[in-house]
Amino acid sequence: MSLTVLLDSGPLGMISNPGLNPENEACRDWMATLIRAGATVVIPEIADYEVRRELLRSRKDRGIARLDGLGRMIGIAPITRSTMLRAASYWASARQSGKPTANDSALDGDVILAAQAQELAVSGLHVVVATTNLRHLSRFAPAMHWRDIH
Repeated sequence: MSLTVLLDSGPLGMISNPGLNPENEACRDWMATLIRAGATVVIPEIADYEVRRELLRSRKDRGIARLDGLGRMIGIAPITRSTMLRAASYWASARQSGKPTANDSALDGDVILAAQAQELAVSGLHVVVATTNLRHLSRFAPAMHWRDIH
């Protein structure tokens, strides 16, 4: 079964960043290697939102253009009603267990991303979230540091 990789905002920000620093370049090379190997790499809509809002705030037009181009190239997984229902359940469960993933007033993109990953997994895909922060995501969905996904 082919691997589907959902990009969390950390790796997505590095890939779409036009800057030529070694970490960004390594992340771009990693994604290209995955795609050449037959993996499907997708931008979750919540990660696009998280990266885009900061690019807009900072008026980083080149970054927005790169993010748009990347979305056209690899695709964007939309947020659906069932995703949001699952995310709300994850959010409530985390708080009931005393282990919230964000402040109570926060939108909590991590549970939305985890719910997107689980929705795709339920449809039969082999899914993993590529992230730079495993702590919250791995409680609800398969997640790995991007460098560890091959």
